[in-house]
Amino acid sequence: MTKPSEEIEIGLLLEAIRQRYQYDFTGYSGASIARRLKRAQQYFGCSSLSMLQHKVMHDPSILPELLNQLTIQVSEMFRDPSYYRALREQVVPHLKTYPSLKVWVAGCATGEELYSLAILFREEGLAERTIFYATDINPDALRKAEAGIYELDRLPLFTENHRKSGSAVSLSEYYTAAYGAAVFDRTLRARTVFAEHNLASDAVFAEVNLVSCRNVLIYFDRELQDRAVGLFKDSLIHGGFLALGTKESLHFSSHGQEFGPFVQQEKIYRKTPHDVLARKVNHAAA
Repeated sequence: MTKPSEEIEIGLLLEAIRQRYQYDFTGYSGASIARRLKRAQQYFGCSSLSMLQHKVMHDPSILPELLNQLTIQVSEMFRDPSYYRALREQVVPHLKTYPSLKVWVAGCATGEELYSLAILFREEGLAERTIFYATDINPDALRKAEAGIYELDRLPLFTENHRKSGSAVSLSEYYTAAYGAAVFDRTLRARTVFAEHNLASDAVFAEVNLVSCRNVLIYFDRELQDRAVGLFKDSLIHGGFLALGTKESLHFSSHGQEFGPFVQQEKIYRKTPHDVLARKVNHAAA
C-alpha cells in the first residue's frame, strides 16, 4: 500500500514529467504507475522519488530510458490466437467489402501486434488495400517496431500462435534468421505509418475501419479509459471494429452504448450505425 508521503511524491513526479516533457501519465492506474515509478527509482539509483523528480527536471538525457521504465513493451506475435482466428474468420469478410482500409494499432509498443495484423491481412488478400497506423507514446519502442527485429528464441512461441490463428503457411515465410535474431520482411511495414501518439492528450488523426488496442486500457484509470474509447469511437467509421484485450471491456464506458458486441468472447466490438442506435433509444423510451 502506498504511503501518503509517497502519493504526494508520485503526484509531483508525474506533474514534473508532464510539464517538462509533455508526457502525461497522470491518468494511469495508481497501483500500476506506482510500481513502475519505484522500478525507475531503483534503475536510476535514486534513494527516493523526490530525487528521481530532481533528475527528471535537470537531466533530459534520461527521458528515453525513463519512458522505457514507465511504458509496457512486453508482447508477443499472434498473442491470444483465438482473437486472430476470430478476426480472420468473422471480421475480415466484412473488411473485404471495402475498396480501401485503414487500421489503427494503438499502443503498438515494439510492433508484435502490428506484424501479426500485417501478416494476417497479407494472407487474407487485404495487404495492398490497407494502410496501418502504428502509434505509441514511446519513441524508442516505435523505432524497434519499425526495425522489425526480434530475438530468435521468441520465434517458437510466435510460430505456434500463428499456426493456431488459422494460417495455412509457416511464419518462417515472413522473416530471415541471422545472428540470433529474426528480421521480418520489410514489405510487411511498407504501408505502415509509425507515429508518436498519447492517448492521454492527443486527438483523433484519421478515420479508420479497425482499431486494435489490446492490453493497454487495463493500465489506465477509469477517466483515461473513457477518453481513449472516445478517441476510438471518433476515429472509427460507422460499422467499424474495435478490438480490446481479454481483460478489457466497454462495460463502464460512457461511449459503450455506441458499440455492439461482435465477437463477445474475443472482445471485438462494432461501432453501431446511427440509425440502429436511434432505434435502440426509441425502443428504450417506448
